[in-house]
Amino acid sequence: MAIIVIFFYWPSVQAIQSSFYLEDPFGFGSTFVGMSNYTDVLKSSEYLGIARFTAVFTALVTFFSLAIGLLLAVKADGVIRGNATYKTLLIWVYAIAPPVAGLMGMMLFDQHIGPLVKFAGLFGWEMKVGLNYNDTAAAMIIVSVWKQIPYNFIFFLSGLQGIPVSVREAALMDCRSGFRRFWTVILPLLAPTAFFLLIINTTYALFDTFGVIDVMVKDKAANNPITLVYKVYMDGFRGNDLGGSSAQSVILMIIVFVLTIFQFRFIERRVHYT
Repeated sequence: MAIIVIFFYWPSVQAIQSSFYLEDPFGFGSTFVGMSNYTDVLKSSEYLGIARFTAVFTALVTFFSLAIGLLLAVKADGVIRGNATYKTLLIWVYAIAPPVAGLMGMMLFDQHIGPLVKFAGLFGWEMKVGLNYNDTAAAMIIVSVWKQIPYNFIFFLSGLQGIPVSVREAALMDCRSGFRRFWTVILPLLAPTAFFLLIINTTYALFDTFGVIDVMVKDKAANNPITLVYKVYMDGFRGNDLGGSSAQSVILMIIVFVLTIFQFRFIERRVHYT
């Protein structure tokens, strides 16, 4: 209980308190400004633009991470020969730290030697990661999805292998179509796993992609996309705007709280636990 209070609640209370003050960057004092930090943040067109990008970024990273992870798990579940090698090759990416994944992403999207840039060039897409907003956003999403796929793969594969053989055989007798069998029998049985991964992947896209974003946009020219959590870091640690940064932290905390309530209130109703 003490650990929860010290490491979770106490920092939250400190952030809420700081959000009502204009803090001196050198620690010489603070001035109470009420809701001024919140109104400044919410009136900022830059902040609202970053919020829109964060929503799109979170939706795309969550969707593609779950979809590709599920597809690979279904394929791995059906492999009979060499399945251990196949699973190991898919899981090892999970051991890579987010900053390292971001560094590898920058190498893959390097304008001169990046193989993915050359691959995109085959389709007439001249990618300029770090210089072009949309190109950088696409690279950030691809690297973030790639980093999260093994995590989803592990859980989906465990869920698939936990389905009883008798249920699979009964489904095979009742329905010859593989897609329909998966959609009506297998996927509902995976719903608890998918719901858990939906929450984990949403949290990952909002917070844990910080390392990837930091490596891919650090020291680059302006006009690069960033997420709300990176904006908090930029204003708090680089801009020394501790009050504004704290207000952004509280707003982000409220967004995550509302999103979590929505997921448990409306999506969990469709999940049937066996």
